[in-house]
This record gives sequence, C-alpha cells and structure tokens, in this order.
Amino acid sequence: MPSRMAEKARATARVFFGPTAPGWALLLLLGLIAVLQGPALQGGFLFDDEPNLRDLGAYGGVETWETLRAYLFGGFAGPSGRPLSLLSFLIDDFTWPSTPENFKRTNLLLHLLNVALLAWATLKLTRFYGLDARRAAWAAFWAAAFWGLHPLLISTTFYVVQRMAMLAATFSLAGLIAYLHGRSLWPERPRAALTWMVVGLGAGTALATLSKENGALLPLLILVIEFCAPAGRPPLPRWFRWMALYLPSLALLAYLGRYINLSDHPWPERSFNQIERVLTEARILWDYLGLWFLPRIEGAGLFRDGIVLSRSLWAPPQTALAVAGLAVLLAGAVWVRRRAPFVALALLFFLAGHVMESGWLGLELYFEHRNYLPSVFLFLPLSVWLVQAHAGTQRALAWLVGGVLLAWLTFFSWQRAKLWADPVKLEVYWALAAPESPRAANALARHWLNQGGNVAEAEKVLDEALARKPNSGLLILSRLQLHTNVGTATLAEFEEAARRLESAPFDAQVVTALRHLAERAARPSATEVERAGVRLLIERLQANGQYQQFPLFRRLIPYLLARIALAQGDADAAERLYREAMSLYGQMDAAMEMVAEVGNAGYPEHALRLLDQAERLLATQREDDVKFPRAFYLREIERIRGLLNEERDKAHAPARAAASARS
Repeated sequence: MPSRMAEKARATARVFFGPTAPGWALLLLLGLIAVLQGPALQGGFLFDDEPNLRDLGAYGGVETWETLRAYLFGGFAGPSGRPLSLLSFLIDDFTWPSTPENFKRTNLLLHLLNVALLAWATLKLTRFYGLDARRAAWAAFWAAAFWGLHPLLISTTFYVVQRMAMLAATFSLAGLIAYLHGRSLWPERPRAALTWMVVGLGAGTALATLSKENGALLPLLILVIEFCAPAGRPPLPRWFRWMALYLPSLALLAYLGRYINLSDHPWPERSFNQIERVLTEARILWDYLGLWFLPRIEGAGLFRDGIVLSRSLWAPPQTALAVAGLAVLLAGAVWVRRRAPFVALALLFFLAGHVMESGWLGLELYFEHRNYLPSVFLFLPLSVWLVQAHAGTQRALAWLVGGVLLAWLTFFSWQRAKLWADPVKLEVYWALAAPESPRAANALARHWLNQGGNVAEAEKVLDEALARKPNSGLLILSRLQLHTNVGTATLAEFEEAARRLESAPFDAQVVTALRHLAERAARPSATEVERAGVRLLIERLQANGQYQQFPLFRRLIPYLLARIALAQGDADAAERLYREAMSLYGQMDAAMEMVAEVGNAGYPEHALRLLDQAERLLATQREDDVKFPRAFYLREIERIRGLLNEERDKAHAPARAAASARS
C-alpha cells in the first residue's frame, strides 16, 4: 500500500512538474507577483498599524521571556488576542518605533506562500470533484494566478496589521489541504484518512483562530465543499460528519447568535444597529463582488465612514435589490450544486466566509481585507472552464480569455502597487475618492497643512465637508484643531464647537481628536485659551449622553484633565484626577504610566502617593488581569520608588542644609 501511494505521489509530481507543466508556470507566477508588487514595499505604516505594533516597544522591547509573554498575550484586536499574528511580527522587529519595509516584505512572502497553498488546495479539490490529474493541475494554476495577481489583495498584503487576515488564511488553506488529502484516502485507507481530516480540521482551525477569529469558520467552509461535491463521491461516516463538520459549524453559529441584539442602540460607539448593519452589508457584499470581477486600480481605501446606511429595505431602495440578489445567489448556488459544482462552491464559499465579519457583529462596515480568504475560489469556475475549453474545440477562445484576464490583472496590480509605494499620494487619492467621508476630509486637510502650511486650502476642505455633514463631530474638531495648530483658535471658537458637540451623534474619532487637543493643551507652551477651551469641550461632551455610554471616554476624561492640570503646575489637582483615572482604568500599565508622568514633571511626592495606589491596585489584580508577571511589577514599583525617593531627597536637600546652618 505505501508503494502504491508513493507511485501516486510521483505521478502527480510528473503531471505538475513535467515538461511544459503547470508547476513551472506557478513558479513563474510567484516571481511575477513578487516583481509587480515589490514597489509597494516602500510604503508606510497606516491607521491602526501603530496601535497594534507599539507594544513591541513596551518596557524597552521584547527582549525577555516576561516581555514576550506580555506582548503575545496582551493583544486587543479581537477576543483571542491573536497571539500567533503578534508572534509573526517579531520576525521583523522586537521594538517600537520601527520601519515598515521589513513588515511589508514578510507580508508579501506570506502572500506568495498563500498563492502556492491555494494552488495545492485547488489541485486537491478539483481531483476530489472528479477532474483528471492534468486538468486539475492547470485549473489550480489558473485559480492561483487570478487570485494572487488580483489588485484587490494589494491592500491586505501591504497594510501591515492585515497579516492577521493573511495568516488566518494560511492556516485555513493548510488545514483544507490536509483535510482534502485525507478525503482522497477515503475509503481505501480509513484510519489514515480520518487522521488527516481530523488533524487538518483541528489544527487548521485552532491555528487560524489564534491568528484571527474568522479562522474559526474553517469547519463551515469545509462543510460547503462537502455540500457542493458532485454525486458519486465516497460518503463519509455520519458520525464523522456530525462530530467534525456539523457540530463545530453549529457551535460557531450559536456563539455568534449570542451577540444578536435587536435593540435600537446595541453599540454606543456605532451609528447603526444590527438590522441596519445586516442590510447595509448586503449592499457592501455586492460592492466586494464588483471589485473582484470589475477590478480597478484604487478606490476609497480605508475611508469608508461615508457609506450611506440602509435604515430599511427601501432606504435606500438599492437595499431591497441587494438582499433579493443575495437570496437569488444563495438559492441558485444550492440549485445548481449538482450540475455546476464549481459555480456553487465559489458562491457559497464566498458567502460563508463573510458570515462573521459581514454579519451582525458590531464591527466597522467595510474593509477590503475581509475578502482575502472568502474569495479564494471565486475564479475556480472560470479556471475549470479554461482547461476544459482548451482540451476541446474552444482552445483559441480559452487562450484569449485567459491571456487577456491575466494581462488585465497584471497591469492593475502593478499600478496599484506603485500607488501604495507613496503613502502621502495614496492617502490623498483615497480622500479625493471619498467626498462623503469625514475621515477623508480630515486627512486631506492635514495633507494641505503639511504641504507648505496651506491653511486656506485645508480650511476650504473642512468647510465644504462640514456643509455636507454639519453634525460630524470629527469635522467640527478637525476645523478647531486646524486653527489651534496655526495659533488662531479663540475661546469663542472653542465655545461654538463645544455647543455643537453637545448634541452631535457619537463618533469614536471625536474621542481621538479630543485626546490630540488635550495633549497639545498639556504642553508647556500651550496658551490658557487652549487649556480653557479643551476643558470646555470635555464638559460639554460629558453632557452628551451618548458619550457617557462609552467606557473609554469615561476613563479618558479625568486622565486628560490631569495632564492639563499637571502642565499648569497644579500638582494637587493633577494627583486627584490621576487617582480617579487610575481607578477607572484598573490596569497596571496605565497606572505605571501615570506615575511616570507625574514623576517626570518634577513632583516626586505626588508620584510616590500614586505609586502606592498602583501597588494597591496590583494586589487586587488576578494573574490573568496583568500583562506581565506580578513579580515584574513589584520589581518595577521598587525601582521607581527608589528613583522617586532620590528625587524627593534632592529637592529637600537645600531646605535641610539651610535648616542645619541655622541650627
């Protein structure tokens, strides 16, 4: 039996890597992708790259087992913490700040690996669905080429933190390959078959989920593959289908079902409820499909906060069409699954892959990277047609379609990679492509201000955006920030902004903008107008009930006020506010940072009292509540206490010397 399996493997290798075989074409494809997308390595970090990567530099960098543990298990991007993705960033650097090129290069290599894994998975899948070895190999090449070259994936590959999505896809594809290998052994070698399938499902799902939570979809995605399999495939035992596929898929859907909340405001940080999100996502899924089959160089990128929400099936009217269209796609895929299994698989795999991130969870509405794994088989029906047509009377048409599509994708991928090489140009492109986005207007105004201090053009951009969206808290504060940065902001302008914010809908970006204004007001060079104005903004936002529902806002406020009080030299008020903030945060790292701020400002006695509070906080923390082992914090507390005592003694030394001289 082993010799027969070895001969089968050698036969497959001969088909894939023989003369003029698809294996060599795949190697050329990987080289082409690397060359085309290489220019994007020169791009910069984007948006939430910095928040997700800055823990690399916490406490001097990841250089000890303690800092490694704290870094890996301190992730906040999702419920799992995504430790495998965090671990992968250590390939590129172990401290922060850092440079983006190494991170982007690793992402590109990971994308190339995923292209190769997709070719392997497609080869296994098409063999399972009944294609002969040669046609399956060429179908695998075409499917990998159309997916790997697609310009839509540039944004995932070169947006550094989306390595999380890529790594989840890596383990999902690897798990799928192992499962399909086991499937090919059934029923001739049942023990080996079940082992491969269980390992593929179990390890693939676990590793993918520890990279990003949508890796938990792997059992559901494999269930789709089994559901679409042509008639006549050897059936699996019923107990295995239930234990390995049905129950894990149902468990995941039940887990997601726990988050269903049909109230009007389930998320204080979002401007939509769950019904509105699901309806809006129906339109967005069609937009995703449009980007796949009608690719373009670039769109609005990450500035997607201007999307018109679907408040009902008829507002806007396209919502009903989108929902009906998805229902037709779903029903049609089920109907044709026996006659056109590759078409059914492409559609159902895509829809199943979006269940988590494009469903009812309270995530932001739109991100291109959500398509990375769900899209892997979208071009499989076309790929199968190409190899079948090439073997028949439509050979010339197959060459024409395949060649034109490859050339089209190659050109768009190269153009988009060049655009991603220039972060300033890229951000301006996005901003101009998203006139309804407050974030885009803010970025464009910042661009004009940075380009030779063109205040007039920046102000024009913000005024036009405010005319379109007068209730946008982000735009209100962006205009105020502009005037503050150039030193023209008046107290009356702060008062007007505060009045408008009091009734503005919640926007998490407002909290970020407020923090920037407060940090500026905490600088020694800040004017009293700035400090008074920021306090007024905080006061009015505290009166806005929507912001009071947001825990981050509630704990941030005393911290920002403490920073301003410290800058004004009112150490007693600062200490009182820091104490309040420390209690609300309830986190040792935040507490230690507050102690450091007061100590660095030259108030060792106040810092020592705050350090005592931090030590009491540590005593209440469980091991799971702290990033570092308790002993690490105790050592830090003693070290800092020693430094603060030295500073206090130095400050008191002149007074003691004077008292000694008088005596």
